[in-house]
Amino acid sequence: MAAVNPVKTLQDEATCSICLDYYKDPLMIIDCGHNFCRACIIPCGAGVDANVSCPCCRGSFPQRNLKPNRQLANVADVAKHLSLQSIKDPGDERVCEKHQEVLKLFCEEDQILICVVCDRSKEHRAHAVVPIEEAAQELRRKMETAEKFIIQSTVETERQKVESEFKQLHLFLEEQEQRQLDQLSELDQKIVKTREENATKYSDVFSCLSELVCEMEGKCQQPASEFLQVRLGRWEAGTWGVHVLNGEMKGACGVCNKFVLKKLMDDRSINVNVTFDPATAHPRFVVSECQKSVSCGDERQNLSYSPQRFDPCRCVLGREGFTSGRHCWEVMVGNGGFWAVGVARESVERKGQISLDPEEGIWAIGLSWGQYRVLTSPVTFLSLSNRPTRIAVLLNYEMGLVTFVNVGTMTEIFSFPQASFAGERLFPFFRVGDTNTCLRLLP
Repeated sequence: MAAVNPVKTLQDEATCSICLDYYKDPLMIIDCGHNFCRACIIPCGAGVDANVSCPCCRGSFPQRNLKPNRQLANVADVAKHLSLQSIKDPGDERVCEKHQEVLKLFCEEDQILICVVCDRSKEHRAHAVVPIEEAAQELRRKMETAEKFIIQSTVETERQKVESEFKQLHLFLEEQEQRQLDQLSELDQKIVKTREENATKYSDVFSCLSELVCEMEGKCQQPASEFLQVRLGRWEAGTWGVHVLNGEMKGACGVCNKFVLKKLMDDRSINVNVTFDPATAHPRFVVSECQKSVSCGDERQNLSYSPQRFDPCRCVLGREGFTSGRHCWEVMVGNGGFWAVGVARESVERKGQISLDPEEGIWAIGLSWGQYRVLTSPVTFLSLSNRPTRIAVLLNYEMGLVTFVNVGTMTEIFSFPQASFAGERLFPFFRVGDTNTCLRLLP
């Protein structure tokens, strides 16, 4: 059996199995441990997400599993240097070009093969020199150790990365779970609250309707004049109003008819001559000299600061305020597309963005974006068969009622649930949202 040539073994170890040349920028496949030149293993133009195929084990692996093998690159450089520094003799052994002696030793300091004569020369006398076989075994051992270290280091890095990603995912899922549970809990509380409120509301309405039915049965035999007088007395006592049941407008405690509404609105004792208060008008509002009409101009007026003025909310109050009694006034909204009318507390917020709802002291209805709305939170939408151009606002201070009537059809639009005004002064409230809308107060 022929003796193994360690130099040739070293050269074979430093040779790429694809290009059959010394390794150039070698890469190691972590999964299988095989090494190849970068240009040999990665196809030209391949993207970072493309897989590579190992020519040795036929395995397919992602490019991120390729790691540079610097130790193997150093070995390739040594083998290449040995090849350039030596020639082959007829016995296939490398000989020293200077002394023509077989290269049997390896200088660890200069990293080259030398002969026994070189070893005794002044150039290498102080250097650490070992036989080629030992140098090859030591180099092979270092390569194996380096490969194991690279594999272990890469695996550990990937393991830590996976653990970190899954930990973050767990935290995210836990947060989502808690958020969903909180939302379900809030929804459950809202449902319970709504159920209790509806139960109370339905009970009151059914009780009121039952009393009305009994009263109607007892009054049905009375003369028409006496019957109508009873109905008018009920309206004037403040029992008129509507309630929102199941999203639909339902009458309660007496059905409002055109005759009763007209009778009430013709009562001069409750009709008031309302005018706009310029001191509260938004800087873009233009109030007429008679203070009976208001519109939104194209530019802001240069007005001095006033705590009474609405800004930036485009609103204005009436000059007249009420702390008792029953009152009625009419507003011509015309064909405007962005308006609101109603009543507001004297203490209503007038600076910054305000919420137009009873909680903030405003009871109003309006038109915006083509939809009629009750200004509550959340907004209640109104389905009106006739577009109102004249609206009457009816206020019963003691009963805490605010009602809106379509004067053109003499039909009730909406009535807010009974509220407590707590003795605070109330003012007519108006909003103009665009330059195409003009509100006029009718006598």
